[in-house]
Amino acid sequence: MIYFSNVTKTYENGTTALDNVSFHIEKGEFVFVVGPSGAGKSTLTRLLMHEELPTSGSIIIDGIKVEDLRPSDIPYLRRSIGVVFQDFRLLDDRTVYENIAFAMKVVGATRREIRRQVPALLSVVGLSNKARLFPTQLSRGEAQRVAVARALANNPPILLADEPTASLPPKMAEEIVALLTDINLRGTTVIMSTHAKDIVDMMQKRVIAIEDGQLVRDEKGGYGYESK
Repeated sequence: MIYFSNVTKTYENGTTALDNVSFHIEKGEFVFVVGPSGAGKSTLTRLLMHEELPTSGSIIIDGIKVEDLRPSDIPYLRRSIGVVFQDFRLLDDRTVYENIAFAMKVVGATRREIRRQVPALLSVVGLSNKARLFPTQLSRGEAQRVAVARALANNPPILLADEPTASLPPKMAEEIVALLTDINLRGTTVIMSTHAKDIVDMMQKRVIAIEDGQLVRDEKGGYGYESK
C-alpha cells in the first residue's frame, strides 16, 4: 500500500532529513515510527501528505506515485489519509458535532451524509453524549478522541497519528492507543509516530526506527533504545 524506495529529502539549507530510506507498509498494518527529536519522523509525515517532495527516490501510496501527482490531484491524495495531531487542532468556536461535520463539508459531503456519519463516528470514539459540547468543555483525552473522529470523517484507508499521546496523562494515552487499535482492527492502516516508549513496548507491533535521517531498524518489537 505504501512504498518508500530509496527516499532522500534534503532541504534548501543543506539539512538531509531522510537519507536513502526504504520500507513497505501493507494495507491494514499498525506501524510505529520512532526515533529521537529531529530524526526525520516529521519529514516522513510531510512526504506522505505531499507537503514536501523527495529530493530523490520514490513514494507510492495505493498505486499512486506521489511525486508525479498533478496539483489538482493532491487534494484527493490527502482525503485518503486521515491525520491526528498532538495539539488536536480543533475549532474552539464549533461544537464537537460541528468540528467533524466541517471536515466532511470541506470535501463535499451532503447534509444527509453528515447527519448519518457524524453520530456514527462519535459512537466509534465513545463520545455520543458530547456532540453539543465545545472543545474547551472537554478533557484533553476527549479532545483527542474528537480529533480521531474528525480524521476518520471521510473514511480514509490510512490514518497518520503524529505524537497523538504526547500531551496526555498515561491513562488517557492508553485509551487513545486502544482506540487506534480498534480502528486498525476495522481495516484502517495506522501509522503512529511517537516517543512513548512504554506504549510501543506494550503493543509489540512493527517498529520503524529512524535516527539521523536513516532507517536503523524495521521489525516487530519494542522501542529499542531510550527516547531522547
